[in-house]
Amino acid sequence: MKALTIFTPTYNRAYCLHQCYDSFVSQTNQDFIWLIVDDGSTDGTKDLVHKWTNEGKIDIQYVWQENQGMHGAHNTAYERMQTELNVCIDSDDYMPVDAVEKILTFWEKHGNDQVSGLIGLDSDPNNNIIGTRLPEGLHAATLFELYADHGVTGDKKLVYRTELTKQYPYPIFPGEKYVGLAYKYYQLDIDYKVLLMNDVLCCVEYLPDGSSRNMLQQYVKNPKGFSFYRTALMTLPFTKISFTFRQAIHYVSSSLLEKNRAFLKETPQKTLTILALPLGLMLSVYIKLKTKSA
Repeated sequence: MKALTIFTPTYNRAYCLHQCYDSFVSQTNQDFIWLIVDDGSTDGTKDLVHKWTNEGKIDIQYVWQENQGMHGAHNTAYERMQTELNVCIDSDDYMPVDAVEKILTFWEKHGNDQVSGLIGLDSDPNNNIIGTRLPEGLHAATLFELYADHGVTGDKKLVYRTELTKQYPYPIFPGEKYVGLAYKYYQLDIDYKVLLMNDVLCCVEYLPDGSSRNMLQQYVKNPKGFSFYRTALMTLPFTKISFTFRQAIHYVSSSLLEKNRAFLKETPQKTLTILALPLGLMLSVYIKLKTKSA
């Protein structure tokens, strides 16, 4: 069995998916499976992947499903993969030629069942690190600690143990296509730390049709998903009250967008949610105005 699954959720990205493929073909270590979860594409992605599969240059697994959104594609990937480790490389991103080799060499030397995996760096196409590097001299930390306590910024690349990422599946809300992916990662933070690796594992490019570029629209279209996400963050045992209060503000906003009249009964932090009401109301109005004007 291969050691690593590289999984790529994709939706109508045939025009750029070749960047992934070319970088995987060029890897100095081929001990991986490329699992492509096609989330309902209608642009010829299936034919393109079939062509690559027939070339036989790398081990490719392909699955098509009705469109569920990014989190639904992640659910499908985690259900299917069997390797010890996995990493998500988005359809508009690619890996440096030695990324797989660095991951597997690092894990062979430092990996163990007391951690959830490892975290490495993302860069832009010009090799500039996204955000900050990871703290030097720190061997392991939770994802939350890195951002909240150590001042880490910017997207990073997470490589997780597959048996753990099969836990905490993302809920699917009818008519919605978004739940924050960090829900799973913060749940794993409760019991595990990740090993730190200051090497670039992924080159990212934020395209105009990416979800990170359209976040306010996501708020409006997926209020149940956002409410679920904020509720989950409010229950984390290791957060400061300022963090929890921010989640309560967003929870109020999403609940109002959802027109959920029971949100005060459903909140896990009733006092903070009551205090967050004015700011949550203001945020919901702001989101409505901005998305309407857009």
